[in-house]
Amino acid sequence: MRFGFFLKEALRALSRNAAPSLAAMLTVLLTALVLGVFIPVVQATTGTANEVRSRVVVDVFVKEGEDPRALRDELAAVPNVERVEFISKDAALEREQRRNPEAFELLGTNPLPDSFRLTPGDPDGVQEIVAAIEGQQLAAVDEVRNREEDTDKILEATGLVKLLTAGIAVLLVLASIALIANTIRLSIFARRREVEVMKLVGATNWFIRWPFVFEGVIVGFMGGLLAVLMLWIAKETFVDPLEDRFALLAAPDTISFPLLVTVLMIACVAVSAVGSGLTLRRFLRV
Repeated sequence: MRFGFFLKEALRALSRNAAPSLAAMLTVLLTALVLGVFIPVVQATTGTANEVRSRVVVDVFVKEGEDPRALRDELAAVPNVERVEFISKDAALEREQRRNPEAFELLGTNPLPDSFRLTPGDPDGVQEIVAAIEGQQLAAVDEVRNREEDTDKILEATGLVKLLTAGIAVLLVLASIALIANTIRLSIFARRREVEVMKLVGATNWFIRWPFVFEGVIVGFMGGLLAVLMLWIAKETFVDPLEDRFALLAAPDTISFPLLVTVLMIACVAVSAVGSGLTLRRFLRV
């Protein structure tokens, strides 16, 4: 493949058709900007939802006088139990005294039992954990409690958030691809006579197609590069200084900026190049 020749042809075509090329580049730029903002927001929202879901736990209270050491292994063997934490009655009393010191001063004794706090691997399966423990009828278990009402609210709210963000992300990606492809199609349509003349003088399909693919690569690269530059300025100017004040901006699951730049540049170049090659196929049927 004559790389240098096709590159020169692509650059010459871009200079001759500055207006449609600029429109295509602006479309890539705006689309990359929207994706560059939306991808971290979706990740931060999903990460926050997962953090809230991690608060779903099951409390197992031990009968008075029973040895909790044997019970620990039995609870750890229950399906979907990821972590078992023992809370002694003294530790529970100390915690409750910090919350409400006056109430426990009046009691004089410690009424709280030893307990285990179970963290499920999958929060959606918390009811199955409760049913499994109650079904085993363990002698040392006095009561199993999972704050059912709070658990249901957490699971419903976080599930809805994750579903909505996933749906919006898919729609945005599809809309972005369609927008870029449509802009490229309009740009090539304005040059259809040029393609017809090349076909009539005997040029092969790939000889005609390669300069358009190179144009797509250049337009996608330039649009993506400008978008990355604007995102970097916004990151340095607004996001990083406000990171300590807004927990959402400091979410640990958010994509790193270098990886985000890589994803955006590959997406911009790939969609523009493939879009140019595929769109041109229609005009090659002369």
